[in-house]
Amino acid sequence: MKVKFNNRDPVYVQVIRHFKEQIASGYFEPGQEIPSRRELANQLKINPNTAQRAYKEMEEQGLILTEGNLPSRISKDEQVLEMVREELILEAVDAFVHSIRSINIPIHEALHLAKDKYEEGN
Repeated sequence: MKVKFNNRDPVYVQVIRHFKEQIASGYFEPGQEIPSRRELANQLKINPNTAQRAYKEMEEQGLILTEGNLPSRISKDEQVLEMVREELILEAVDAFVHSIRSINIPIHEALHLAKDKYEEGN
């Protein structure tokens, strides 16, 4: 597991975002076991307390489930998983709209260019 950390956002928030992206892309499947907090900290070379905070937040959001001493797993709740996907899509759309507005590009032109670029696969 590789995550490119930036200096803007707290590391635990970036870890959560990484998990959300992996869930939305299908890399993590519903019910799939995920690394332990300690394993994650070692893989990402982050503080174990940071991994713990990310997991705690993901549990509160319903993204992962941890029962007793069993390994944590990705949620099987379809509503939660769909919300993750929608959240990521809306973030991307917001960033896109903000960018094109800042340079005063007409929406029809931007959508045409975006469609062409998307179909190129780049």
